[in-house]
Order: sequence, then structure tokens, then C-alpha cells
Amino acid sequence: MSQEDRSVTFETLTEFDATAPTLIEGLPGHGLVAAIATDIITRQLELEHHGNVISQEFPQITSFKDGRVRDLVRVYAGDDPAVMTLQSDVSLPVQSFRALSRCILDDLAREFERAVFLAGAPAETEAQIGDIVGIATTDAVEAQLREANIDSADGIGLLGGITGALVSECNHADIPAAVLVVKADPYLPDPAAARSVIENALEPLVNFDIDTTELEAQADQIRSQMEQIAQHYQQIAAAQQADIDEPRGPTMYQ
Repeated sequence: MSQEDRSVTFETLTEFDATAPTLIEGLPGHGLVAAIATDIITRQLELEHHGNVISQEFPQITSFKDGRVRDLVRVYAGDDPAVMTLQSDVSLPVQSFRALSRCILDDLAREFERAVFLAGAPAETEAQIGDIVGIATTDAVEAQLREANIDSADGIGLLGGITGALVSECNHADIPAAVLVVKADPYLPDPAAARSVIENALEPLVNFDIDTTELEAQADQIRSQMEQIAQHYQQIAAAQQADIDEPRGPTMYQ
């Protein structure tokens, strides 16, 4: 890792030597589509906890599940099918984007052949929810999207946030990558959009089979859990900021 990126490290927990795996990015974004989709993929494929991305630039909070502490940003992996997932429990701050991108490329790129990024976009109508278009970094990936019957995004546009940063780094490093942009609810976590991107894009593109019925049957529960996590994070972040902003005596500028 370069000198400027020493604030981010990858902690390897297991050995992983699959043939031509695909990395699926599941960081929280609009509609939490990526987070919801990669969570069910990780669970149903029984992917193993492969490692953690650790950084002082990440929010200074601790995540836990079922009474056990875990790192915020985690990588899971399996060899049948050959899939890796990148997950985070909270949205990451802007200052961490470049460092995380470099860490993924420097420490993980040798382990995957292709990356697939998931990006939610606000749907303008209810009928648009679940519509998907693809964006590619190479001719080969563009051909793979066509073979999977995924339409290319028309016109000119921008990819922002952590997904945009990761895609940019992949593009400059000549790492094959695809972005699946799915229309999602403008205001709420959207299990229906996550189901659509799995069934209509990821399954034909990555060649696996996921039972998405729980995303429909438990949509309200999933949405409630995601909203609770987001609210808890906002409360913690607000409390930390209030502690920083609290007056602690005169400074040289007062």
C-alpha cells in the first residue's frame, strides 16, 4: 500500500483461491438496494467472512450482530460460485472514498477478475421501480451486459459517492467492471428494487441462483431494520458532532 493510503488496511481472515471470481459491491446507497441485495446473496451462497477493511477514516463506531462485535466494512467470499461481496453497515464519509478505493485495488484486485457495482437511482414513477441499465468500463464487460440482456445507459450521466470512486479507480487500473443502476423508491429502503437487480441482472451476469421470495415476503421487516440502523447511525453521528462542537474554553481566535 502506498504511503498516502496507510490509514486503510485489509485484514485477511481466510485463504481464498477461486477461479475468476466476481466482486459484488454492496455499500449503502440510494434505497439501500446494494446493501439489501448483497446481504441476501452473502447469506444464501453461504459466503465465508474473508476479511475486513479497517480505516481511521471510517465512522468511529462499532457494529455488532447477534451479540458479537464485527468490523464496519467486510468482505465475504466463496468458490461455488466464485463470488466475493463487499459490505458495510453504514454509509461511508467522503474523506474515506479514495483510501478505500485504493485499498480494494491494492489488496483485493488480485483476487477477483471482475467487479460489479450496484447503484440505486430515484424512480420518478412507481412503474419505474426495478428498471435496470448497465455501464461498463471495457468492451468485454459491455458484451457481457448485452449477453445478460441488460440495456446500456443512454446519454451522458455521472456516478457519485463511493460507487463512483470505486468505478473510477477500476477504470484507471484497467480492471473490468460493470455498474448496474436500478430505479428505486425515492424515499425508503427498497427490497423490491433489490429483488429486481438480483433476478434480472446479477443472476444472468454472474450465473448463480438466489431465492428472492423473502425480499417480497419480509419487505416491511427488512425496510424497518434498515431504517433503524440508519437512524441509530444518525443519532450517534449527531452526538459525536455535538461533543466536538461543545465549547471547551477560550481559543486563540476568541
